[in-house]
Amino acid sequence: MHTLLYMGKGNSKHEVICGGIVLSGTTSRFFAKLISIMLIISLMLLTACAANNKQKNGPKEYAADKTQNKMLTDKGNEDSNQAANQAYSDMELVRKLPGFQNGYKKVNGVTLHYVEGGKGDPLFLLPGWPQNWYAFHKIMPALAKKYHVYSIDYRGMGSSGKPEAGYDKKTMASDIYALAKKLRYRKINIAGHDIGSMVAYAYAAQYPQATNKLAMLDVPHPNENFLKLPILPPPGSYDVNNPDSPKFPWWFALNNVPELPEQLLQGEQSAIFQNWIFDYQIYDKAAMPQEDRAVYTSSYANPEAIRASNGWYKTLRQDVEDLKTYKKLSVPVLGIGGSKFGLEPFLRNYATDVKIAKLDKAGHWIAEEKPQETVRIFMEFFR
Repeated sequence: MHTLLYMGKGNSKHEVICGGIVLSGTTSRFFAKLISIMLIISLMLLTACAANNKQKNGPKEYAADKTQNKMLTDKGNEDSNQAANQAYSDMELVRKLPGFQNGYKKVNGVTLHYVEGGKGDPLFLLPGWPQNWYAFHKIMPALAKKYHVYSIDYRGMGSSGKPEAGYDKKTMASDIYALAKKLRYRKINIAGHDIGSMVAYAYAAQYPQATNKLAMLDVPHPNENFLKLPILPPPGSYDVNNPDSPKFPWWFALNNVPELPEQLLQGEQSAIFQNWIFDYQIYDKAAMPQEDRAVYTSSYANPEAIRASNGWYKTLRQDVEDLKTYKKLSVPVLGIGGSKFGLEPFLRNYATDVKIAKLDKAGHWIAEEKPQETVRIFMEFFR
């Protein structure tokens, strides 16, 4: 409801018309002042109401602005992540390795991705956690001069399939055997690092007739000693300034916890976690530049990738039991390790034809920290 006031001059200088009523003299001056005061009060009330409405609507508008800004930020992050993922895609990475190409084969119900190049006898390379086929990119071109090299994302890794089960090393080795058959090889050379070393040993143990030679980098097949790992680290285990200090693999336990790693280690947390793992087990941090680390982080930055890779750890007890069913290896075996090399005792007990190569000032990431030495040792062993 609105009130209409009209004020104007009357027929004399002492008259004022107010709402059609003629006022004069002192009365007119009194009413004129009264009306002026009422107008001022009305304006003050209108101003107060407007301020009150702004205060009430403000948070909603601010919340709406925040929501819109968050949507724009999320979209920006999504676009940035998509651009990063594209930069680290297998297609883009293979372009850095002239003569190599991506390949895919479905075996045992799982699609396996690999990168191949070169000519000669087949040499299968199996990387470790938390990496993918790109872990061997420094040595692949040199090896391809003499061998047909396959760097393989096995079950659960990189661009390969990530089923719910089958992460025991015996099953994963059967995938590699099926892959070799699909590629029409009766016998292969095989080398593995970390988890890949476990799979490579299981391959040679199950299929000695399909194994020419085996190389294991830094890590043995799961055995009884795995069950003796303490819950508390030995003294000096976290002396990060000393690359020769003993290492404590606490992530074995974390990767066995159901669902928690998938929630903790996505996105930026994945990069923080992996950089710590890389730095903890490396002798010279410059050997693994940030660009290479970003490739691996992008490969493990989503829940499915984390779940699948954790499957390699959740099956370690089964792997220990499976080892008891294997015969001692009779094929030639090479063990390569760095400053904290612990593979030799295992090989002496579980293989008959063993060669050991220890690299000075090298940590866990053998092929990246000492690529030239690794190529030389491989060339001498696999010839």
